[in-house]
Amino acid sequence: MKLFGLIGHPLGHSFSKAYFTEKFESKGLDCEYQNFDIKEINTIRKLVSDHPNLKGFNVTIPYKEAIIPYLDELDPVANKIGAANTVKVLSNGRLKGFNTDVTGMKASITMDKSKKALILGTGGASKAAQYVLRSESIPFHLVSRDPKKSDFTYQNLTPEIIQSHLIIVNATPVGMAPHANEAPDIPYEAITPQHMLFDLIYNPEETLFLQHGRKHGATTVNGLTMLHAQAEASWMIWNQP
Repeated sequence: MKLFGLIGHPLGHSFSKAYFTEKFESKGLDCEYQNFDIKEINTIRKLVSDHPNLKGFNVTIPYKEAIIPYLDELDPVANKIGAANTVKVLSNGRLKGFNTDVTGMKASITMDKSKKALILGTGGASKAAQYVLRSESIPFHLVSRDPKKSDFTYQNLTPEIIQSHLIIVNATPVGMAPHANEAPDIPYEAITPQHMLFDLIYNPEETLFLQHGRKHGATTVNGLTMLHAQAEASWMIWNQP
């Protein structure tokens, strides 16, 4: 039996196991998908050696960037982004990283090139979002708690900045189950019907971030379509010769 899986910590929020298990059962495939909740990324090599039938795995919070030094090869897109969310275990035991978050995000939303964007967060998911926006020639600014990593901090994010950035991407884990009562700290009163809010989170399906946007008439998109698209892209990578 071929084994696939997901690494991260914690993994209580993830739907990947259910998604792939249903896929394998519906197609009658002799495959299994497991969650590997690892507390330290430096245990990844041991995990692979302990599971000789492991053919590939997805990577989620907080390891999309941290896994890079433990990979033997990187796909050009993942290398440019500096983050990997899909890893293929090659026949010689070497690990090759890819970034299918890009595929997932492009499948999720239609970009309006006349609008500017704000990306909340600067981690691995944010880097994939930055790559997609650059490829679509959409100008953007970054928001985080650290002024050294971003253009704005949450403290100096004004209603005027929100009004001038009509695409807002939540690339943070804030609002993810089991913390569904939380949302990024931005001035939601400045959201308008001209805004589009995209949350990379898919659990819950409508985060508090998206609820705030909907109440102000904005278009809202969750991460579920992105999850499905990136999962299928991962499956294609794992099955390539």
